[in-house]
Amino acid sequence: MNWQDEYQKKIVTADEAVADITSGSVIVMSGGCSAAPALIDALCRRKSELKDVTLVSAISVYPFEFFKSEYKGIIDYRCFFLGPAERIAVKMKANIQPLSFNLSQSDDIVYESEKMLGQLDVLMCEVSEPDARGYMSFGPNGVHNNDTVAKVVKNIIVQVNKETPFVHGYKNVIHVSDVARIVEESHPLPEIPQIPISDVERKIGEIIAERIPDGATIQIGIGGVADSVGELLEQKKDLGIHSEMMTNSMMHLAEKGVVTGKRKTYRPGKIVCGFAIGSKELYDFIDNNPVCEFSPIAEINSVFNIAKNDNFVSVNNILNADLTGQCASESIGFQQISGTGGQLDFVRGAGLSKGGMSFLTMPSLRETKNGPASRIVSSFLPGTVITTPRSDVHYIVTEYGIANLRMRSIPERVKAMIGIAHPDFRDQLTKEAVENGLLD
Repeated sequence: MNWQDEYQKKIVTADEAVADITSGSVIVMSGGCSAAPALIDALCRRKSELKDVTLVSAISVYPFEFFKSEYKGIIDYRCFFLGPAERIAVKMKANIQPLSFNLSQSDDIVYESEKMLGQLDVLMCEVSEPDARGYMSFGPNGVHNNDTVAKVVKNIIVQVNKETPFVHGYKNVIHVSDVARIVEESHPLPEIPQIPISDVERKIGEIIAERIPDGATIQIGIGGVADSVGELLEQKKDLGIHSEMMTNSMMHLAEKGVVTGKRKTYRPGKIVCGFAIGSKELYDFIDNNPVCEFSPIAEINSVFNIAKNDNFVSVNNILNADLTGQCASESIGFQQISGTGGQLDFVRGAGLSKGGMSFLTMPSLRETKNGPASRIVSSFLPGTVITTPRSDVHYIVTEYGIANLRMRSIPERVKAMIGIAHPDFRDQLTKEAVENGLLD
């Protein structure tokens, strides 16, 4: 049987595709804009028939029904990185259980999943239309670890979306013969709106951009600081990209000829990334673009692979930092904001890179119900998660400057951190540092 005939025989409705999922099943689904909304909606319609189903995914950009608290015990959602929808769900104390691990461990987590979750039963993912040989692309977010999951699950159900770009790379496709059921339902991919860059974000971007040399290989996240850095790098030459996330700002740099990858010492000439979230223009840019090489996140975020890039520069956001340089990027107190993600992977990879640098950024202030509060603190709120230990931190940046903490003593660290705090809080931080024995 040729693959075309096999494809036609496997086409079913979304309701038919999930009909055999039983109570107690463990389902893994692509995150972000590679989730399979038709399949999830059909699964949620079986609410009265199921219990104790576990769904594992991340970075949801869809307001799925299972977020509602009424689905607890029916479809329990475990999330390894909070996206826009998950943040809302967490605030509402809805149906979500955050997981914590470095993204470089993604494949290990899959292989060890039976110890934590039991047998992985189903992979649900959105894919592109098949190519001439019957291979369907995992799309912008599915290369993350779908290939690994596909090797251990019992069944694979795909939603074919004509709008899904066919991404190039490694372990980036699945063949029609390897899936159990196919649902054809197309829709535009969700886009992340472009948020205006604030003055504070632009200042932070300026501090970082001026330190990035021509020929560097970069990793930057999403948000105002990342967009600011991207804009300010337009005058640089021959930059490379090795990043867990491909963003609009990186696309713009590539289109302007700033990103060439000519000087990369690992996979030269290629934009190396794990997933992409952004605008339709970004999805069009990665579609059938051999310059963009998507690979499993465990390989992208491998500290040793990152370090193979000379002059590697990592830029990531944090929520708070203490006076000694400990960085919290996941929570404020017990309030979960984000996830572990790949920050520590890239901080450590940059630290091992010849000529490498890592920048952890934040505005000096955050707004609270009691007014502005310093993001630099002498001690964290109870429950705050430390994402990057002070022993790994290189540079911390606010709009008031940059603190180089590498190989610094505790008093040197404290003085540097107070120097980049908001002026309104520097005296108080100095007083607390003295009271706590951090300064004489």
